Amino acid sequence: MAKPQVVVAPVLMSKLSANAPEFYPSGYSSNYTESYEDGCEDYPTLSDYVQDFLNHLTEQPGSFETEIEQFAETLNGWVTTDDALQELVELIYQQATSIPNFSYMGARLCNYLSHHLTISPQSGNFRQLLLQRCRTEYEVKDQAAKGDEVTRKRFHAFVLFLGELYLNLEVRRHFFKYLQSLGT
Repeated sequence: MAKPQVVVAPVLMSKLSANAPEFYPSGYSSNYTESYEDGCEDYPTLSDYVQDFLNHLTEQPGSFETEIEQFAETLNGWVTTDDALQELVELIYQQATSIPNFSYMGARLCNYLSHHLTISPQSGNFRQLLLQRCRTEYEVKDQAAKGDEVTRKRFHAFVLFLGELYLNLEVRRHFFKYLQSLGT
């Protein structure tokens, strides 16, 4: 029977320090998230604020959970008219259908805002306006199928977003039904 051999690894001294400044990749603005904590004071228009946040989510989708609540609170203070709500819907729709890989994040954002925006004008709440916008795009499906390559790609992006929106809302609806069934 052989004796087990003990291997001793040399100990390397690390030059890393817990007191070192925080690392940021090149192109990252360390005060970027602070602008959302401050609200919308630094933004001249709703469009600028929303587009900046959408671009931020596109680049850093992992920040959704930590920043969505503040974003919705800021929107509740800013979106006070039918036109502003319509503009918000259009900005999110355009980002979700024109930026590759944003359809899922756009659907999550729409789902969150449909539950947390407080404005409900005569023209309809966030969810109703979003569905109207989707219906408008769907109604031109025949022209899109017969259209040029760019038109077909745009319609394809719309269908992907619509699918993500449907799945996101369906999963949530089924989850709540499940929770309700547990309570009874």
